[in-house]
Amino acid sequence: MDVLINVFVALHVIGIAALLGGFLIQMKAMGEGTARFGPAMLHGALTMLVTGVALVGLNQADDQAVNNVKIGVKLAILVVVLGLVYVKRDEERVDKAVFGAVGGLTAANVFIATLWT
Repeated sequence: MDVLINVFVALHVIGIAALLGGFLIQMKAMGEGTARFGPAMLHGALTMLVTGVALVGLNQADDQAVNNVKIGVKLAILVVVLGLVYVKRDEERVDKAVFGAVGGLTAANVFIATLWT
């Protein structure tokens, strides 16, 4: 079971990298007002959602303790990020505030995952 959990953790990290990497690559464009959500950002958010749900299930099946409040907060943040990216994915230019919110919420999710014990 540990190997399977670790595979899903790796896939979860890849999803984070796609979403946060897409944001970081377009920070200059955000400053110019021409940033947009790329397909990698949407797929990264979806990967995070699917692998995160799988990780919770696998950890519970393995009788490991799961902090449901932490998972709920992370899920709520991810749903907001996924909603923003999904709704604005076809727009040529995304407002700076919306684009910055996605980057900030994604970074917040990373910090919650690593610092909340």
